[in-house]
Amino acid sequence: MFFWKSHSALIMVSIFGQKFTRYSGITQLMDDLNDGLRAPGAIMLGGGNPAKIPEMTGYYQHLCETLLANGRMTDALCNYDGSRGNSELCENLAAMLRDQWGWDIGADHIALTNGSQSAFFYLFNLLGGRYEDGRKRKILLPLAPEYIGYTDAGIDTDLFVAGKPKIELLPGGLFKYRIDFTTLPLDDDLGAICVSRPTNPTSNVLSADELTLLDNIAHERGIPLLIDSAYGVPFPGIVFTDAVPIWNDNIVLCMSLSKLGLPGARCGIVVARPEITAAISNMNAIISLTPGSIGPALLNEMIRRGDLQRLCSEVIQPFYHERTARSLEILRHHLPEELCRVHKPEGAFFLWLWFPELPVDDLELYRRLKQRGVLMVPGSYFFPGLQQPWEHTRQCLRMNVVPEPTEIERGLKILAEEVKRAHAKS
Repeated sequence: MFFWKSHSALIMVSIFGQKFTRYSGITQLMDDLNDGLRAPGAIMLGGGNPAKIPEMTGYYQHLCETLLANGRMTDALCNYDGSRGNSELCENLAAMLRDQWGWDIGADHIALTNGSQSAFFYLFNLLGGRYEDGRKRKILLPLAPEYIGYTDAGIDTDLFVAGKPKIELLPGGLFKYRIDFTTLPLDDDLGAICVSRPTNPTSNVLSADELTLLDNIAHERGIPLLIDSAYGVPFPGIVFTDAVPIWNDNIVLCMSLSKLGLPGARCGIVVARPEITAAISNMNAIISLTPGSIGPALLNEMIRRGDLQRLCSEVIQPFYHERTARSLEILRHHLPEELCRVHKPEGAFFLWLWFPELPVDDLELYRRLKQRGVLMVPGSYFFPGLQQPWEHTRQCLRMNVVPEPTEIERGLKILAEEVKRAHAKS
């Protein structure tokens, strides 16, 4: 039994309270993000805050001014949307997806949430966990490592089961994780399959063939395939390889405004068959009444003007592509291939660093870097659901390529010093 201490008594806390009040990997990431963005001198190479791209911040400022002038922003601020979210946005987004990709969808295939983190909390606990017949269903993550924010999202413990990847070594000190379809834990107790594309933390972009195989597996078992496209296609399109969005009525596609440069808007988007979006609408009503209105108002205007895809392809994707290439160049200047391998960057805005022979683990390296004002994210937080211990999980760090190259240079120089110092002492 678990208690909180108050000034006058011990307060008993529920099992739910015990699970969701403990300090977790995602809590540490967000604390570091907050501290790193505000602490003088800190080099923020952790977290997932998007870049303030001048063309985008200028565009959003002008858009807000226009919406204020015509009264649409006031309407968004002063009125509730429905529990499904802004109905005009749902109509316009469905029309855009029909026109661009030929998907057979309408407004009832779309529901909004207060950020994609909320969407996945809903979906994981809708499809996984305990059922009325006493069974406990799990969510399969076919390619570990996966997003740190999934780890503690289940109301029940042990919600996830993960596939251990194959590691393909590539020239230039690069490597790539690939799904090992021969060893996937395809038990009868699965409630859904979930992948992020590009994968957070590694930037891996699953191919269309891999998604098709996963979709076939899901269809055979009568379970949905969840695709987390927070960084991917259709938008924001931070992908550096060929990637076409895939959807059918057994796929649940989740997007977000955060990586468009609007994380404070807290707007997630779910595209799924109407039974699922109706369930999300009901959960919104019970948990938060309705999604926020500001993000949907902005996105709706971007779609109405025809600006969304243009800005993604002409501004956002090229910015992150260039910043990723520059960061990899800086890294290689300070750390040779034999000390640090890098996952092939295929999208998002992270580099996933692997130190195969490092004498200390990822948490110790993280601690040493933090003492010197450099914030990255320990890799071991990104492996929820693996059934067996794997040394590799303690050999990686995730770094963000958003800061200016001069800041990245400062941070990677310190990283190289700490890695070389650890090797020298072993």
